[in-house]
Amino acid sequence: MSIKVKKPEDSHTIMNELVLPNDTNTLNNLMGGRLLHWMDIAAAISAQKHCNRIVVTASVDNVSFKHPIKLGDVITIEAKVTRSFNTSVEVRLDVWAENIPSGSRAKSNEAYYTFVALDKEGKTVPVPQLEPVTPEEKDLFDGALRRRQLRLILSGKMQPNDALELKALFFKD
Repeated sequence: MSIKVKKPEDSHTIMNELVLPNDTNTLNNLMGGRLLHWMDIAAAISAQKHCNRIVVTASVDNVSFKHPIKLGDVITIEAKVTRSFNTSVEVRLDVWAENIPSGSRAKSNEAYYTFVALDKEGKTVPVPQLEPVTPEEKDLFDGALRRRQLRLILSGKMQPNDALELKALFFKD
């Protein structure tokens, strides 16, 4: 079976949500857990578009909360596969909060999620390769290997000495 090559735009997903009272805390800010839930859905859609398979969340990297999202704001979650590995894909998410009456829009969050593709029996399967096109896509693609190595080190699945891409950042020949 040959593995198809896809472009990042093939997996691009945009999801919008309106922040309602049930989504907020006592300060009328969107609860972080609710946002993570929505981000996981958007990222999973993007990963499934790339893999043409069922995917499951394998990891969530550092989610940065830069700007509060208020009751009544509309959030836009942009998700796109940045790199594929053997059976997994990394997805970058950017979250924007928009207050429609005032016309203000601010970037609120960003994160990287990793998904693993599965067959109907729950076994991992190979995923299509990713071919970055734009300079930004190429930068995200190159950085994905370092992010993956860091995730593997932090989860105890890789020894720091084996993370050659990460070591290259600190030790020049």
